Amino acid sequence: MYTYSEFDHDFLKTRNAQFRAQVERRISGALTEDEFKPLRLMNGLYLQLHAYMLRVAIPYGTLNSAQMRQLADISERWDKGYGHFTTRQNIQFNWPRLRDVPDMLDALAEVGMHAIQTSGNCVRNVTADHFAGASADEIADPRPVAELLRQWSTDHPEFQFLPRKFKIAITGSPNDRAVTRAHDIGLRMVRQGDAQGFEVIVGGGLGRTPVIGKVISDFVPEQDLLPYIEAILSTYNSFGRRDNKYKARIKIMVNELGLDEVRARVDRRFATLRAEWSGADRAILRDLRESFAPPAFRTAPTEGYDVAYRHDPVFRSFADTNLAAHRHPDYAIVTISLKAHGATPGDATAEQMRLMADLAAQYGHDELRISHEQNVILPHVHKSDLPHIHAALQSAGLATANIGLISDIIACPGMDYCALATARSIPVAQEIAQAFRARELDIGAMKIKISGCINACGHHHVGHIGILGLDRAGVENYQITLGGDGTETAALGERAGPGFAYDQIVPAIDRLICAYLDLRVDAQESFIAAFRRLGPKPFKDALYQTGGRADAA
Repeated sequence: MYTYSEFDHDFLKTRNAQFRAQVERRISGALTEDEFKPLRLMNGLYLQLHAYMLRVAIPYGTLNSAQMRQLADISERWDKGYGHFTTRQNIQFNWPRLRDVPDMLDALAEVGMHAIQTSGNCVRNVTADHFAGASADEIADPRPVAELLRQWSTDHPEFQFLPRKFKIAITGSPNDRAVTRAHDIGLRMVRQGDAQGFEVIVGGGLGRTPVIGKVISDFVPEQDLLPYIEAILSTYNSFGRRDNKYKARIKIMVNELGLDEVRARVDRRFATLRAEWSGADRAILRDLRESFAPPAFRTAPTEGYDVAYRHDPVFRSFADTNLAAHRHPDYAIVTISLKAHGATPGDATAEQMRLMADLAAQYGHDELRISHEQNVILPHVHKSDLPHIHAALQSAGLATANIGLISDIIACPGMDYCALATARSIPVAQEIAQAFRARELDIGAMKIKISGCINACGHHHVGHIGILGLDRAGVENYQITLGGDGTETAALGERAGPGFAYDQIVPAIDRLICAYLDLRVDAQESFIAAFRRLGPKPFKDALYQTGGRADAA
């Protein structure tokens, strides 16, 4: 993985010193909150319902053990002993005191981490496939390109005050695990003959106007990628709306101008930029690829794994749900669930973070990943080590075998923490996970995603079952969407009908699940496959047939 250079460390040191002085001026009263707000947001510091919240970037979701341990230490020293991993592969600390934040940033800088551009109208944390560099289905590792984009976009002088925040995701696999079609720019690595390039998707996004992104170019050669991305951002910076924040995202520009007109403007800008591009990025990318070279995989027997799989049903259940195919046949990708039944999705205690760091150091070539689905990945594990890892995870409450099942729920912090939320998300996720615990293996593959407001941080639009919590005259009301999908077959869910009161949402989901179990062809047909085969009607009928005290929302 990439390690910070002396330049990077000096940059962070200087930036943190500037912010420390700004915090001191705010505490002394020399700066008002209005004056301080843009300064803190540039450093990832929000003011939420109960306290400040510091959002820390984890570029493309990649961490080493030292960084994970530092996050654990920070959570204990300056927060409440836990952190919350988010759908943008960040970690958030929900309870820091303002006076402590500069020390937290200095502690992050010690291990090459920061909170820059985790807020504000700039290019946010670049996200990527959490199996990058490990997965058997991968065309190429996207992380060197993601790191190039991070370096290029950090403190870019032209793109610090875009019309709105800007999100980029990248995947190197035809199986999209980065939700590329729901980003302002989505990049999918593709090949044309021997040439490697990118399908470029533009104008995707969720929130109050959900849009599946459109392909603006089906192939941009790798050597042209950075000037092409700059051409898109430059066009957006020039023509994106600034008169209304709710119409300022690039998806609105694409909708209003039309994709063909946007493409023409981008192409004109690209022609100018490409001629001016020095090619220095090519040399940087070559160096970055060395930083992301695969680890030295070892050759060793895997009988220990085979024996455990045959004789230990608990381990077998874990292996069946939480392991994915690695590029090396003797290795596996391990997904550690942060969704124990009844727990807060995405939360990890300091002790759990330290355990995961220890496992990465001992068994995982010192790498961890954070997924957009709020779980943690050990990307390179020899199969012979899996029984030891499973036992260690069990001791820490991290061995829940539910990846991809109904209790593996994405949920935003909701009204328990977020100043924007209008309904609770976490308790809904906890109750659903508990309610279906005994049936989740029978239910099979299922994506439930929950947002506590229209900003859709819980990605509910692309959940097989999406749940959107809203405030209706002071009462929490939950709308259900059906048929969403965040993968390479991306789709927005359809709103099913009137919303449900808080105490009726679990019974409503139960009716949906019972209908699916009755309607599916066999146990191999997933919920989303059945929905696509049958359409929404039988599911809506089930949802509203009896006992569904639907509000007139």
